[in-house]
Amino acid sequence: MLLMRSRRAVLFFLTALALLLPACRRSDAQAALLMEEPFGFFGFLNPTGHDAVYFQRICAETPVKLRRCAAGETGTVISRYQGIAGYDWVAMPLLPYLYAVETAAEVPARADGKTVTALRDKYHEARLLSLGKDVPRGGNVKRGWSQFVGVAYDRRIYAFRFATTEEQDDALIARMNAGANRTRFNLIYRNCADFNGGILNAYFPNTFKRSVLPDFGITTPKRVTYQLVRYARKHPETQLTVFDIPQIPGSRHRSRANKSIPQGLITSGYVVPFAFISPYLAGGVVVDYLIWGRYPLGLKHPPVLTPETMTPLTAPAGSGQSPESASALADTPTAH
Repeated sequence: MLLMRSRRAVLFFLTALALLLPACRRSDAQAALLMEEPFGFFGFLNPTGHDAVYFQRICAETPVKLRRCAAGETGTVISRYQGIAGYDWVAMPLLPYLYAVETAAEVPARADGKTVTALRDKYHEARLLSLGKDVPRGGNVKRGWSQFVGVAYDRRIYAFRFATTEEQDDALIARMNAGANRTRFNLIYRNCADFNGGILNAYFPNTFKRSVLPDFGITTPKRVTYQLVRYARKHPETQLTVFDIPQIPGSRHRSRANKSIPQGLITSGYVVPFAFISPYLAGGVVVDYLIWGRYPLGLKHPPVLTPETMTPLTAPAGSGQSPESASALADTPTAH
């Protein structure tokens, strides 16, 4: 009888250990969906903004080749852009992506346009010539390499951090490196949000899907973010935490809040001409926004990250979630 009880105890222990191991591995690393606010003239025309995905365990061997991070490295940001040297996606280390420098001490507290241009040019000359010398810098209308160097000088960013596993990160590295990295960008069907939704589906299968409503079938950064928030509410092991990465003042006016397609049409006044064309069309835009397109994200004073205080984002998930951000997410409705 004693031997049987001992065997049952051992079996129970092994079963519990097997169930707990995936959760333990998941807290070893993390990623974050970066929802970036729109800015400038293009941001007025298309107020949906941009998004990218940051990985603490994945680093960029080159802007178009990934590898596991070595000790002391803080990970990389991956995103799709339109026609950057013919590539579909580009990977950038976190600090250069945000601030166009390689150490936090180099980030200015305030930077005018001339300073931002100098920082971007310096980093481009040192690290990005492998993309090709003829890759355009870009501007407010036609974009180029400058849109992924020093992003925080142009816009505010919200980072939605979630836990990952080694197996998931390794699988993503293999998949991205093996794939044909040739431009497929299309603003309607293959934009940055479509790309990042595809990446997130590798971590949360069948969660990020295109639908006719809201946004008239167009995937937006705000929709992908909301789908992540909604998933995390049902799955606490996701360990979702939100952070605010402020825009560095000086070179631009403050960026604007991300909007859904119908919200953008309404706030910009584009819906008024629709009313002359067809009152039903204008009414459809309003109904789309009110019923489906508001996307509550729980952005109630999340913790602010500065260049010197990036550790909450770059440290492994589960190593000190902020109570403020946790309560903010808890206050968000789970449905429209």
